[in-house]
Amino acid sequence: MAGTPCTLVRLAGCPLRCRYCDTPRALSFDSGREATLSSIVEEVRRRGRPLILVTGGEPLAQKGALPLLAALADLDAIVQVETSGALPIEGVDARVRRILDLKAPGSGEEKRNRWQNLDCLHAGDEIKLVIADEEDYRWALEVIERYRLDQSSATLLFAPVWGRLGPALLAEWLLRDRVPARLQIQQHKLIWGGDVEGV
Repeated sequence: MAGTPCTLVRLAGCPLRCRYCDTPRALSFDSGREATLSSIVEEVRRRGRPLILVTGGEPLAQKGALPLLAALADLDAIVQVETSGALPIEGVDARVRRILDLKAPGSGEEKRNRWQNLDCLHAGDEIKLVIADEEDYRWALEVIERYRLDQSSATLLFAPVWGRLGPALLAEWLLRDRVPARLQIQQHKLIWGGDVEGV
């Protein structure tokens, strides 16, 4: 969905502490502002974009996340939720596309991966592997082999950690090893810069 105009709904709070977290302001559960489900849905509807992404923090750590996702799925848009995969995803409305952000060793949160979530993925879902270095890359290849992941189970995305691994080097590795995955780059950081918020 890269390049598609998107309304991003960021929920506050995350039980994980990834070393390379790019949204530390969303870690605390009281870091955001309170809003009702109806006010969020109305704001998203007003913006009228073809893609809605609910993220965090860890969105599934918020008790209102599942009802919010179901309400957003009633809108005329594609709805995605990006989750660390440390919490169960089976309760997510089937109309919502899941982006499962598996945690590689470089995150420091590898042990938090809930591998049974892989069995809950549907067509249109994605598995994201954020790569900090070559060790993470090798780990990701092992995960793909161990769980027999390919583009038929879910779209595989390899994303370099901003400022730690250049996308050109990751692209070279993916091409060299013929990995059945797409390279994902944080386009908003390329367009507006790494520290810009609210775009």
